[in-house]
Amino acid sequence: MVTIKEIAAAVGVSSATVSRVLNYDPTLSISTKKRQAIIETAEALNYATPRNRSRAAQGVGVGVKLALVHFLEPAQELADPYYVGVRLGIESRCQALKSEIVKVFHTGSPPEAAILEGASGVVAVGHYYGEQLEWLRRHSRHLVFADYAPAGDADDSVLSDVAMAMIRLLEAVHGMGYRRIGFIGWIDAFHEPENIHSERRCRTYIEWMVKAGLYDPALCMVERMTPDSGYALTKAMLSKPNPPKVLITCNDNMALGAYRAIREMGLSIPEDIAVASFNDIPVAQFLGPPLSTVKIPAELIGETAVDLLLERLSGREVAKKVVLGTEIVWRGSTPARDDPGVGRTTAAREELGSV
Repeated sequence: MVTIKEIAAAVGVSSATVSRVLNYDPTLSISTKKRQAIIETAEALNYATPRNRSRAAQGVGVGVKLALVHFLEPAQELADPYYVGVRLGIESRCQALKSEIVKVFHTGSPPEAAILEGASGVVAVGHYYGEQLEWLRRHSRHLVFADYAPAGDADDSVLSDVAMAMIRLLEAVHGMGYRRIGFIGWIDAFHEPENIHSERRCRTYIEWMVKAGLYDPALCMVERMTPDSGYALTKAMLSKPNPPKVLITCNDNMALGAYRAIREMGLSIPEDIAVASFNDIPVAQFLGPPLSTVKIPAELIGETAVDLLLERLSGREVAKKVVLGTEIVWRGSTPARDDPGVGRTTAAREELGSV
């Protein structure tokens, strides 16, 4: 196992300097270049702090019983590859750590409290509000939220910032020359009827479009999430006068419905209307044309949630909120407006990388 002394020798500084850098000593006077060299060398040599070495030696996670509480029913989850990915991340991390996991899916009523109380910690997947949220807090020894962060700073959580991702996506398509930008999404069931546009992607879309002077209420349509939401909303929007030139859907499942509606109406993607979405589920790259979408690291969200729980079991007392990055994967469904070939190859579009 690499030591501080070995890192110091590799960088050409004292062991004390390495120790102070790796312990984030704010009083240390050192150049940014040298600090970066120390951190990068430690990472390259797989240095582990004494605290983390102690955890590994104690086998934190081995034999620990965790509960996964899902906000979707089993059939709903299986229909959404994104949430399948979150669950698989949780399960694979537990398997690697030799932790036992009990899965509890939504049934319309709270799960048995004894299941949660008998677990060392609970990973709650999805969105919880009001009484549901308080019930989880009341019956969990340690609680982490995956793909959601309740208001306040009392809970551990891990998610991606879809609002920021929406801003980046809007800025990108605007830079490509699009001005008639449509959006279809779902109504957040916990906020209706006060505000049917409360879902984060929808709210951010409206705010950005208003600020840009481009907002048209006819181009923002939402309804309660169903398997046919993407299809129904797309067909309704494209039947309006002066329809959008690019359509942003709340997730890739809705984009699948949008593709079907566009084809049924005798239109082509992207010649008649471009499409972009969120999640980057496996099928997105195999659509015709392949779908441009914001890649959200579903499995990593699940893995990180388990790690946060184990940190709690190891003694961490302060709540932690982890925000994972996203990237836009450009594919054939969203060419630049001045691109005469919509004809650019999928491979060439992939090389554009993230925005």
